[in-house]
Amino acid sequence: MPTTRPAARLEDVARLAGVSAKTVSNVVNDYVHVRPATRLKVQDAIELLGYRPNVVARNLKNGRSGVIALAVPELDAPYFAELAHHVVQAAMERGWTVLVDETGQIQDGAVRARERSVVAGIREHLIDGVILNPLALDDADVERYGSVPLVLLGERLGSRLADHVAIDNEAAAAAATRHLVGTGRRRIAVVGAQPPPFGHSARLRLRGYRDALVEAGIRYDPALVVPVLDWRRQPGHDAVATLLALPEPPDAVFCFNDLLALGVLRGLADASLRVPEDVAVVGFDDIEESRFSVPSLTTVSPDKRAIARHAVEHLARRLEPGTWTPEEVRVGWTLEVRGSTGG
Repeated sequence: MPTTRPAARLEDVARLAGVSAKTVSNVVNDYVHVRPATRLKVQDAIELLGYRPNVVARNLKNGRSGVIALAVPELDAPYFAELAHHVVQAAMERGWTVLVDETGQIQDGAVRARERSVVAGIREHLIDGVILNPLALDDADVERYGSVPLVLLGERLGSRLADHVAIDNEAAAAAATRHLVGTGRRRIAVVGAQPPPFGHSARLRLRGYRDALVEAGIRYDPALVVPVLDWRRQPGHDAVATLLALPEPPDAVFCFNDLLALGVLRGLADASLRVPEDVAVVGFDDIEESRFSVPSLTTVSPDKRAIARHAVEHLARRLEPGTWTPEEVRVGWTLEVRGSTGG
């Protein structure tokens, strides 16, 4: 009867490679200060023996689980799904596992409680840190409930307990509005404004929109601003009826995310209006679906890969011993001009 070969130990690798156990550990942990020739010998010995590092034991030794959490409002929203993909990829490079959680939308009364649970660590000793895109949380919540290293995406709370990674929403919205003005549009509507205390990103985008109108000498008209709590396709579709009922309907619509813009495109088609000939449309987020709509959607494109990479990188810094001060990280964006504005 065949016998099971015992699992190779770190000491076995060290003996075969002719190096110390500490050197093997340095290679396994990818420390940079190992000579290339030595690293190659150790890697060859690892492959020959089939050695597998005991990650659980290593994490227990340094007091970590090797698991981080990513908490977003909606897992079925394409932007957050794409962002989660990039976070998982960046975490994998560090040997981390990502626990993905959904906290809910603004109109969900339990969203704040779920976000508080996330910043408290979800379950004690389960995760090493959290990357959170909050909607309802405020700085007092972070101060009171925060108990794990935290990186915030999207909404800015001003917390001294967390890093913050985001694009310049105000500048991006101003650029989108300037683009519409540059195509000759003067009645530019907005879909996606949100009331305080929620919707910090929405307020920044609205501010950028207003600044661009002032710059172009166009009067701001509150009737052209459609508030929407739920940034999905149906509210975007519904907003079209509101805008077309105005005495002076818009000749362009700037939507605060792509799902709203896709709903607007459908609403305009249902009203037998042509895009961009009758009404131009701009979105925000550059989800994959925006490239395949008819017409394809002009949209603000945040660098989602960079957002994820910076979030994971800053969480890793929080986990290292030593002093730490919160950082505000601005990530790049572009305006992708496509068919919905005549591109």
